[in-house]
Amino acid sequence: MKPTSDTHIIEVKGLTAGYGADIILRDISFTVYPGEVFCILGGSGCGKSTLMKQMIGLYHPKAGAIIIDGDDIVTAEGRQRKNILRKIGVTYQSGALFGSMTLKENIKLPLEEFTRLPQDAMNLIASMKLKLVGLAGFGDHLPAELSGGMQKRAAIARAMALDPRILFLDEPSAGLDPITSAGLDALVLSLAKNLGITFVVVTHELPSIYAIADRVIMLDKGKIVAEGAPAELREKSDNIWVRAFFNRLSPHDQQQQQSGTP
Repeated sequence: MKPTSDTHIIEVKGLTAGYGADIILRDISFTVYPGEVFCILGGSGCGKSTLMKQMIGLYHPKAGAIIIDGDDIVTAEGRQRKNILRKIGVTYQSGALFGSMTLKENIKLPLEEFTRLPQDAMNLIASMKLKLVGLAGFGDHLPAELSGGMQKRAAIARAMALDPRILFLDEPSAGLDPITSAGLDALVLSLAKNLGITFVVVTHELPSIYAIADRVIMLDKGKIVAEGAPAELREKSDNIWVRAFFNRLSPHDQQQQQSGTP
């Protein structure tokens, strides 16, 4: 889905982050627009997941600001921070569903933490969210009774429990077969189009990137080395590593292809 406004919904400014003395990200800046499917890319260990964890407030950066819908999650405290967290939903690579709880019970967890709704209202919301992700009738199932793809869908349903403006997805296609992965891509596009949800997706799966991404940033060695639409970066980037990534070539093969060397 194309951005619905010129006003950004997320702005990351001068972000430097790491663990102890190790700097993982250095002076990162970018924006995300409402209604956009925005992907964070890069090789293993480049800092993709670290960036997402900073953006959802799990860790405190060493420097910089992360503005979520007008408020800085880095400096927010108390009620202000709680209000920011209500605007975002998160799914993790494993799905992170509680195995001893039914899908309906999993989805009700954010409602129990952030609202005072009666049980019948929470049950209704849980059923509605499951229907949105194609899991109507599965509310009483345990996660172990579902396929990997269905667990990912259930995790998205839980992330939508509070009607967030932004959904963060960490490697949503990891471990899925191509058909199931394509179905998950279609779900993301449908939710972005029909509900106006902004998606921030951490991934390295090329088919998904081409299918869903309006814009991407690519990280390498703690810096942003490319930003733009995937097809444009594939064809026009002046960075050999970036073009190699999008064309699924080694940098050496990319150089040979450019020079015409057999």
